[in-house]
Amino acid sequence: MALDKLKKTVQSGTQALSGLIHGKAVLIGVAVLAILLSLLGWYWSQEPEPFSVQANAEKVATANSNEVVTGYTTTSTLYTLSDTLLTKPGGFLRNDIMPPGVLMDNMPSWELGVLIQVRDMARALRKDFSRSQSQSSEDPDLAVAEPQFNFDAKSWILPSSEREYQRGIDKLQSYMQRLSDPNESAQFYTRADNLTRWLNDVETRLGSLSQRLSASVGKPRLNTDLAGDANASQSTDGAVLVDVKTPWSQIDDVFYEARGTSWALIHLLKAIEVDFADVLEKKNATVSVRQIIRELEATQDTVWSPMILNGSGFGLLANHSLVMANYISRANAAIIDLRRLLEQG
Repeated sequence: MALDKLKKTVQSGTQALSGLIHGKAVLIGVAVLAILLSLLGWYWSQEPEPFSVQANAEKVATANSNEVVTGYTTTSTLYTLSDTLLTKPGGFLRNDIMPPGVLMDNMPSWELGVLIQVRDMARALRKDFSRSQSQSSEDPDLAVAEPQFNFDAKSWILPSSEREYQRGIDKLQSYMQRLSDPNESAQFYTRADNLTRWLNDVETRLGSLSQRLSASVGKPRLNTDLAGDANASQSTDGAVLVDVKTPWSQIDDVFYEARGTSWALIHLLKAIEVDFADVLEKKNATVSVRQIIRELEATQDTVWSPMILNGSGFGLLANHSLVMANYISRANAAIIDLRRLLEQG
């Protein structure tokens, strides 16, 4: 009997020890997996480096046996921006459903900012830059490329966002191929009115971002929806004071969307400076474009804080959103001046 009890005791102890070891192994495995996913998420969160638009145009042209002609720098820049969304570390993360992508929000927000600028430029290419007048036919490649970039950014099942965007990228490449071929009908027209219409879209985007960034502190503002037109009206009455506040959970999302928007615009404006050099020189507006780029480049400074701070006004803590809103607003004001200069000369 004593021997049987001893055996049972030893067996119980062995089972307890085995369970303890198994439990520790599971905990260690979970900890290692969490660390690996964190490191992978950190690597995927690194924003792509800026690139030279002229060197990039030469590289793309050489790879495709093309010649750099008018409009090629802008189109190749758009091509590279859209391709970067799919080929950067981690690929396109906005539609991820698996960790660590599904747990990340900063890089997907950055991607959204870039994607919006890609969509706007693709639309400008289709309806303005590639057409000589309102009655001219649209380019067949751009007619396909532009709607492809407007596909749902969060679709992961067939058809996936990446697949649809890649089709748009392929059509951009086809347009570039035809653009440099004198025997083809593809064109890119550098006119002040074309550039003005695209700048008007940029102005609207930056104005919205500036408002959303400033709304991090939630200060009520006067309703100016009908300002400037005594005969203006709207469908329903609005409040005199408008209380607009960005939810605290979305403050970092808006911040990184602004960084992505600015990153894309820096490259697109540098490409515009190359392709529209004669137009800008005639209007003495080259320095205005460079000043806009300078303001936007300030938005790309390193964020040293481990999180986006949201201090109130002149409080003890910084407010990164207000700093970003300052740069965006200054760039937007410069774009308004540039647009008026191009319109009036």
